[in-house]
Amino acid sequence: MPPRLVAGVDSSTQSCKVVVCDAETGAVVREGRAPHPDGTEVHPDHWWHALNQALDDAGGLDDVAAIGVAGQQHGMVCLDEHGAVVRDALLWNDTRAARAAADLTTEFGGPKAWADAIGSVPPVSFTVAKLRWLAEHEPEAAKRVAAVCLPHDYLTW
Repeated sequence: MPPRLVAGVDSSTQSCKVVVCDAETGAVVREGRAPHPDGTEVHPDHWWHALNQALDDAGGLDDVAAIGVAGQQHGMVCLDEHGAVVRDALLWNDTRAARAAADLTTEFGGPKAWADAIGSVPPVSFTVAKLRWLAEHEPEAAKRVAAVCLPHDYLTW
């Protein structure tokens, strides 16, 4: 009987990596990798193409029983009512929303109020700060946003 295989996907800032392992032993059976473009603003289609290239390089998923997907956090992927990307995603390392993060913290009662209410205070990397920035600096794009997801959500949606 052939081994039961599982796959892990990591879509990080720099690349997409796929590892296919034997579910019983954990031994790596095959793997693939594809780069992501540099920058703090990336169109999500680049991640989709990199995922497919990495999957092809890893021999595909036809014989894989289960898959897990992980990825970079706090990248703001904005989708319209039809699921189309509204604008390039602002990644976690994009700092243009620093003022928005500070304003949000102040407007909702300061750091302690945020921490008490939700467990953290929004730094510039958090999606909520990027959403505020979008509303202030690209209002027409903001009006088109029907859903927001993170990069790994975009790949599994």
